[in-house]
Amino acid sequence: MTLATNKPFPATRNSAAPEPIGHPERGLTADEVRRRLQEFGPNELQEQRENLLLKFLRYFWGPIPWMIEVAALLSLIVRHWVDLVIVLVMLVFNAVVGFWQEHQASNALAALKKSLAVDARVRRDGQWQLIPARELVPGDLVRVRAGDVIPADIELLDDEYLSVDQSALTGESLPVDKEPGDDAFSGSIARQGEAVAWVTATGPRTKFARTARLVEQAGAVSHFQKAVLAIGDYLIFVSLGLACLLVMTQLARGESLLSVSQFVLILAVAAIPVAMPAVLSVTMALGAVTLSKFKAIVSRLQSIEDLAGIDVLCSDKTGTLTANRLSLGESVVLDADDEQELLLAAALASRPENQDAIDEAVLGGLTDVNALKEYTQTHFVPFDAKRKRTEADVRARNGQTFRVAKGAPQVIFDLCGLSGPERDAAQRHVDAFAARGFRTLGVARLRPNDHWRLLGITPLYDPPREDSADIVARARAHGLTVKMVTGDNLAIARETSRQLGLQTNILHADEVFAKVDGSPTSPDLDAQIETADGFAQVYPEHKYAIVQALQRRGHLVGMTGDGVNDAPALKQAEVGIAVSGATNAAQAAASLVLTAPGLGVIIQAIEESRRIFERMTSYAMYRITETIRIMFFVVLAMIVFNFYPITTVMIILLALLNDLPILTIAYDNTWLDPLPARWNMRRVLTVATILGLIGVVETFGLLLIGKLWLGLGLATLQSLIYLKLAVAGHLTLLVVRTRHPFWTRPFPARVLLGAVLGTQLVAVLIVSLGILVAPLPLSYVAFVWAYCLVWVVIEDRAKLHILRHLDCCGKRHRSFVERLQQNLHPHQHVMG
Repeated sequence: MTLATNKPFPATRNSAAPEPIGHPERGLTADEVRRRLQEFGPNELQEQRENLLLKFLRYFWGPIPWMIEVAALLSLIVRHWVDLVIVLVMLVFNAVVGFWQEHQASNALAALKKSLAVDARVRRDGQWQLIPARELVPGDLVRVRAGDVIPADIELLDDEYLSVDQSALTGESLPVDKEPGDDAFSGSIARQGEAVAWVTATGPRTKFARTARLVEQAGAVSHFQKAVLAIGDYLIFVSLGLACLLVMTQLARGESLLSVSQFVLILAVAAIPVAMPAVLSVTMALGAVTLSKFKAIVSRLQSIEDLAGIDVLCSDKTGTLTANRLSLGESVVLDADDEQELLLAAALASRPENQDAIDEAVLGGLTDVNALKEYTQTHFVPFDAKRKRTEADVRARNGQTFRVAKGAPQVIFDLCGLSGPERDAAQRHVDAFAARGFRTLGVARLRPNDHWRLLGITPLYDPPREDSADIVARARAHGLTVKMVTGDNLAIARETSRQLGLQTNILHADEVFAKVDGSPTSPDLDAQIETADGFAQVYPEHKYAIVQALQRRGHLVGMTGDGVNDAPALKQAEVGIAVSGATNAAQAAASLVLTAPGLGVIIQAIEESRRIFERMTSYAMYRITETIRIMFFVVLAMIVFNFYPITTVMIILLALLNDLPILTIAYDNTWLDPLPARWNMRRVLTVATILGLIGVVETFGLLLIGKLWLGLGLATLQSLIYLKLAVAGHLTLLVVRTRHPFWTRPFPARVLLGAVLGTQLVAVLIVSLGILVAPLPLSYVAFVWAYCLVWVVIEDRAKLHILRHLDCCGKRHRSFVERLQQNLHPHQHVMG
């Protein structure tokens, strides 16, 4: 049992689709079926499969892979087998991680196929047959029953009643009643009734296939990949430039090319971020494990970084912001004594065993369900599209009999014979509810020797979840703009938005897109979408276009959804979020799958992703700083003094002691950014470069002290420099891991602090005991530590000064841009 529909789905039938041939009761002939199958093809989604090997090999092409491959080739030439194995492992690991993530994201179309019907009842040559749905052709006669997945786009022919759940395609919260001549679409589900229809479109011509094509086209650029490439390119160019300078200098001094190449190779492998993609991937993978504890399953690792930066969250209404169940509002009581008498009559005109959404809402409104035990339903007439009401004959325990009815208000008004001022007054109540987006039920009762009396009008609506308003407020506090995107009508969307504390500038999607003459990239359209608070009566192509428009305006977009209709937008968004109970198609297109209902888990996921992003930023800044510190210092020392300040063995030890423990940064305690976090390459590269250059000055100063003041020999001096680089490296990590003074909260995690202290102890033991290096007295060890502790304070103060300067510059730039935009568009609201 349902009420009449709220909005039709737009017809998409091909005007050239053939009508049934011959007598409509006989269906198509076998010869005609073969001809049409050859003309139109099978009734299935078409998919172009890409060679998986070629897709995998693409991950060995690009700036960072090239650098790793050159390092591997040089290791092979000079027969450094350990280096060769390490470099190749990093190369393959990076490729496997990237390939797996892309492969997971490409499964959306396969999941869409699972949403389609497997079999269909079709009439051919005068007989009903059960055939695979892929064999249907346009013009076939099919029979659809309750529970069936509609196998193709169809048009209803007979006069029977059919209620169709097309929420997966449109997002509507209630099933839609279909009448003869109405269209029903592939992938929707028949909930009640039975009907004969003829097939109007199959396979790639269906409405469902349009959604599938959008899914294939969709996909946002990975900001993580762009960041890794930007950092990698920067370090590669710096390292290669310095390496070339060193090679030319040493060759000019008469050193052999092989000897110089061996040292430069090891120096480059230690300094260039060969392990950076792997470390960042591991950091995100450990973050994904943490998110799973919040009931958020990550299907694409890179979405963790994107989740930290989203500033617009487009949320589906039904089941995400609302409870996805019908509830009763405050009823208008007319000829009943009170609301409970009105609801009791409505409940007696229901059948609990039918598990109908409206019946369940009515029964749920009773304060005393046991009151139903006082009555017996002797006859029941179910809802149908013609009558638009249910009726029941009822006998009370005392023997009294009466009849009750509930249904569409206008039908109940007619049943009660309302007219004139009485009907106008009742209609005003219905109109008032409709203006708030509520559907309404009229309830009437007929006693013996009396006429039908209108007991009252009760509203039906899908109420907001209890936690939704609070979660929306929390999202705003985290710097997110929440936009409601729903398939329901405008009034429902505005009322729900009002109840949630959102603004009510909700736009009708069809009207918005009609104003721009179909241009998909109109600046006016983008601006209107950006300033809207939400959209009603949207279709899959609308959601997809909304996400693209917001992305063109510079936003990172999160999109929630649960149905097939949401799949294109979920895949296009930086973070597609399949909510609890989503279809397989939505889950496959999404990068984050929620297993708990509501938006609360999204806020938790955003908070955790921002912490993960801080850890990734800390590692990136540390890696850049260390590369600049080591490369510039070594090249400068060799040009000035013409000797190697550290040996190749020391470089390998530095690489091991610095990079292996750095994995524990994935567990570090971090500051929670109250605003969306994005890669700010200007900030990252500026801070890291200046800290790296300070490190060069710091290390060169120690070299001068050791050589000129302490008068150390070359081997001892190299051990002194090695210890300094080992100590300063991890102290620098403590500096870059926070935007505040390094000794303030949040303090380093125990596992990170333990790894730092452990590697420092190993470095001290190596130089104290003379393992692979010249031994150092403990007095020199203590001096190096004291020297580094002084400089770490200097680095920290420099960091704070740089950040303040960059923040001031950023604020002045944003203020200038906002003033410029206001001058250009004085009537438009400009969003940050």
